[in-house]
Amino acid sequence: MNAPRMVRRSARRSLVGFTLIEVLVALTIAAVALIAALRATATLTQGAQDMRLRAYALWSAENRLATIRLSSEWPEVGRRRFDCPQGGVALRCEEEVFATPNLFFRRVEISVRAADAPVEADAPRLARLVGFATNVPGG
Repeated sequence: MNAPRMVRRSARRSLVGFTLIEVLVALTIAAVALIAALRATATLTQGAQDMRLRAYALWSAENRLATIRLSSEWPEVGRRRFDCPQGGVALRCEEEVFATPNLFFRRVEISVRAADAPVEADAPRLARLVGFATNVPGG
């Protein structure tokens, strides 16, 4: 009679599910995987926002150079700062105009930074574009 009882006990033990330790290990692995996925998603989102901001900054610089060319503006040598919002984003442009050896050309450098960035030159620059303004006589 002892033999059938032993068979029943071992059969019951083999039907039991996961142990608590196995469940905890599985949950830990799942948590680590989810945290890694969240970090990757956050990094991609930040990268996309940075690219969008840099694209807007480049468009602002291109707009200013196009304005100089199309209006035949002859900018004064020196530096000036002005707001140059683009796509609902507040940006600040810094325009530097340099004389060149050719009296009919001026080099124009446009640097674009976030509007809330410090005014110092070491603030992160989102875009920089260099072009030329011409003042050809009789043209």
